[in-house]
Amino acid sequence: MRTTRALAAAATAVAALGLAAPAATARDGLSIGPSNIVSLPSVIARSGQVTITVDGCPQGGTATSDAFRPTSLVPVGGSTAKGSAAVDSRARPGAHNITVRCTNSGRPLTRPNAFTVIGGVRGGLGGSTSTGATPTDMAIGGGLIALAVVGGGVFWMRRRAEKRF
Repeated sequence: MRTTRALAAAATAVAALGLAAPAATARDGLSIGPSNIVSLPSVIARSGQVTITVDGCPQGGTATSDAFRPTSLVPVGGSTAKGSAAVDSRARPGAHNITVRCTNSGRPLTRPNAFTVIGGVRGGLGGSTSTGATPTDMAIGGGLIALAVVGGGVFWMRRRAEKRF
């Protein structure tokens, strides 16, 4: 019974180790395609620059997205390639995919939701949509001032009355 449990535990450990082992990225010294796409920053405004780093592209390649024009990836050492792309000023807000095709491989890799484009904001207004104080603001301010005057008067009258006795 103990031997069976030990064998089952050993078999489970070997299977887990086999499944957790990384996939091979080279065969006979040739890369079989991109294996990882990283884009920084992950949240960017329109017209901003996004940097794309790809593993498994030792000779470079091309990165494409619906948010920027196709951009070249240049080798930076080992099997890594890097490139920079300008996000289109008319890119829709939301998540965007990046697809990479390496020069030495016909197999593309797509990273879904690689980065997020945020929409523009209305600058200069401070979030306000009206100018000046509204009638409600004036009523609240006037009420607070009246309450302060009455409270101050009551306090002053009580202090004055205490001095007479």
